Amino acid sequence: MNITNPILNTDSYKLGHFRQYPPEISAISGYITTRGQSFRPEVVFFGLQMFLKEHLSRAITAADIAEAEEISRLHGQPFNREGWEYIVNTHGGYLPLRIDALPEGTAVRRDVPMVQVVNTDPKLPWVTSYIETALLRAIWYPSTVASNARRIWQTLAPLYESTSDDAQEMLPLALSDFGARGVASAEQAGLGGAAHLLYFHRTDTLAAILAARKYYGAEMAGRSIPASEHTTMVAWGLERETDAYANMIESFSEFGAYSVVSDSFDIANAVAEIWGKTLQDKVRNAGATLIVRPDSGDPIDTPVQVVAQLAYAFGTKQNSKGYKVIDGNARVLQADGLTTQDITMVLGRLEGMGFAAENISFGMGGSLLQKVNRNSYSFTMKCSAKQNDDGKWHDMSRLPPNPQEKLPRAGRRAVAEIDGALFDMHVDELAGRENLLQPVWENGRLLKDLSFAEIRARAAL
Repeated sequence: MNITNPILNTDSYKLGHFRQYPPEISAISGYITTRGQSFRPEVVFFGLQMFLKEHLSRAITAADIAEAEEISRLHGQPFNREGWEYIVNTHGGYLPLRIDALPEGTAVRRDVPMVQVVNTDPKLPWVTSYIETALLRAIWYPSTVASNARRIWQTLAPLYESTSDDAQEMLPLALSDFGARGVASAEQAGLGGAAHLLYFHRTDTLAAILAARKYYGAEMAGRSIPASEHTTMVAWGLERETDAYANMIESFSEFGAYSVVSDSFDIANAVAEIWGKTLQDKVRNAGATLIVRPDSGDPIDTPVQVVAQLAYAFGTKQNSKGYKVIDGNARVLQADGLTTQDITMVLGRLEGMGFAAENISFGMGGSLLQKVNRNSYSFTMKCSAKQNDDGKWHDMSRLPPNPQEKLPRAGRRAVAEIDGALFDMHVDELAGRENLLQPVWENGRLLKDLSFAEIRARAAL
């Protein structure tokens, strides 16, 4: 059995749609957008190329057809054997589709189309809607994670810029992705983790590194540092806690920084006595940055207290903006069940105490990669135009059930830049403007191969 059979990468009810179109229809055009309105760009388009390379680039085979026919029959749905055999015999197993899209990394307001898809074979108008499930899923998830990362960046930027000398250098390192174990699959970790890396350059999600490398040619999209966990610390026992920490210094100083979870027994004692007194000279002499990680306790009070304790033990310097920076290569990492609100509260409290934001960094897991859904930004795909066998295009849309409901726009869509902003319009309204929805895929061929570097540059704030 092939669990990734591309014919079955859809919803069950789509299997019978080939029988439901009027006989004169030769093409269907649909687009992906987000419902609602926003005054400023808030949705970052990302992830389509991963889907095109991983899923659409795989040709359908006779074995796929046989398996899908059996599954459909047992499942209680009709099966379009003639149509799928035609795709294999005429198109080499590749779906006859053209996909136009904005450049990945583009930030748009809600209600602006990001992708438009149409069938290229007049015998197969049902293919456009058939791919909706897989295509929409491939776009909404990484785009949502990227959009949330952008929002976090926008939230943190003023706090770093007001208290730190090198805000633009510090911000990409401010938030690490620790979400691999909190998602449903390795594929999800890769998709969401790569989206996080558009804005922040720290990650412990190896699947994200592999996704950025495989699909976007990034040699190394994010960095990590050696770090301990409770298992490796408590294995030494309470009586040898100092030895456990000393081993971290000796083993990992060559990497420039190392993170040590320090709350296995008593975080206050670990910071004030072990790090602050017993091992302070060893930390300083090693030259690398010690990152103390409190992994329990109140997510706001505890890291603030640890920053204050380290500052008392190691001393501080004052930066050009008048804020304190811990001396002696000591910093703090907070990553226990954090939300964006928690992070802003930590940084706000530290600012009030006179500490620069660079004294602490953060990690997020489930909140970053898992606590999202399609309705976070209301992603939707709507088929909005039909072409009859006379070659003419016609707008199509349902009627709203009440005058207050705003339906997605009908007709083939275009996106144009006007006065520096992107606007959705009917393709017939372009009036000589460039349509930013450009062909990226046609009949099994990738037409544009974007690099991670250029997408990251386009997404930059």
